[in-house]
Amino acid sequence: MQKIEFSDMVNSFQAGVFAMLNEKKEELLKQGRTVYNLSVGTPDFPPAPHIMKAMQEACEDPENYKYALEDLPELTAAVQYRYQKRFGVELKSNEIMSVYGSQEGMAHIGLALCNPGDTILVPDPGYPLFAMSGVMAGAKVETYPITEENDYLPDLDGIPEEVLRRTKYMIVSYPLNPVCVCAPDSFYEKLIAFAKKHQIIILHDNAYSDIIFTRKQGRSFLSFEGAKEVGVEFYSLSKSYNLTGARISFVVGNAQIVEKFKILRSQIDYGIFLPVQYGAIAALTGPDDFVEEQRKKYEARNRALCGGLRRIGWNVKDSDGTMFVWAKIPRGYESSFDFCMELMEKTGLIVTPGSAFGKGGEGYVRMALVADEEKIAEIIKAVDASGILHHAR
Repeated sequence: MQKIEFSDMVNSFQAGVFAMLNEKKEELLKQGRTVYNLSVGTPDFPPAPHIMKAMQEACEDPENYKYALEDLPELTAAVQYRYQKRFGVELKSNEIMSVYGSQEGMAHIGLALCNPGDTILVPDPGYPLFAMSGVMAGAKVETYPITEENDYLPDLDGIPEEVLRRTKYMIVSYPLNPVCVCAPDSFYEKLIAFAKKHQIIILHDNAYSDIIFTRKQGRSFLSFEGAKEVGVEFYSLSKSYNLTGARISFVVGNAQIVEKFKILRSQIDYGIFLPVQYGAIAALTGPDDFVEEQRKKYEARNRALCGGLRRIGWNVKDSDGTMFVWAKIPRGYESSFDFCMELMEKTGLIVTPGSAFGKGGEGYVRMALVADEEKIAEIIKAVDASGILHHAR
């Protein structure tokens, strides 16, 4: 058989921790064990009926199965309406484009911004896809540490000048997955000034602005003066509207970046499936009552999980936002991966080791708020009964 040589890039990819967790999960299920999967952030809430109805009706029209080629004008208008209503931000039509979810958009945008050998900056710990945006473009990926001691905000003044001179873009995201914190307004003001000074593009991932527990509403990066001059924001419908499988998100902000990214994507894409566009229009222009009701349910789950774990001896802080909880591993454990595997074996609870999000995540785990309060009570009981929190005693 002919020997096939694959690219260095794809050979660098590993199956990763999620594959190992899944393998262990399947093993437990075959044993008839009860499994509580809090490792993956897929909402367990349904989309609102008016969104599903709009998509269903669009699916009944044969014309909607052709290439879309571009965003419907009504979709662009819907994004404008949403940003004005929700964030007080005025967007022009040439400052808006759709992508197949923020995952796809973030993976490809580096191809429009970087030449091989350029540098990008990503948070550590941070969502793994952030680094992939640079890897796909052949860029060098540098990390900036975010620590609990600094409220998980980057020390912009501490980034070496030599790194800044080489940096093409910096990825920022608040509320941030996995560490579940929000950033104060003063941070964004400083970030924009920093970007201007060093001629760095800012990519802001805004996936969780509708799931915040510390104040009434989340903000958009574009809410701050000068933001459009230095970057763009990714705005996803996956978590606010439970449209994860529909794969639709938007890149909004700097018109030059949007224009060039559109040109790049026109080489690999023929537009978002039209029924998905109609569903997105319904989401963006429809009532928001269910978004707020859902936020309250996430907040109740956050309190139930964090408070319940604290009651049994695991000192877990409440999240500021996102649909996750970020927790230090219990005393007596050194490896977050080893703790996760033992936790799964003893309790059936699957969580994600913090090391999956970078070196700075070692010593922590991430838990998704994808179980209702009744199920969370079961989880607390299982963890308490396992004795795993008394490992060091």
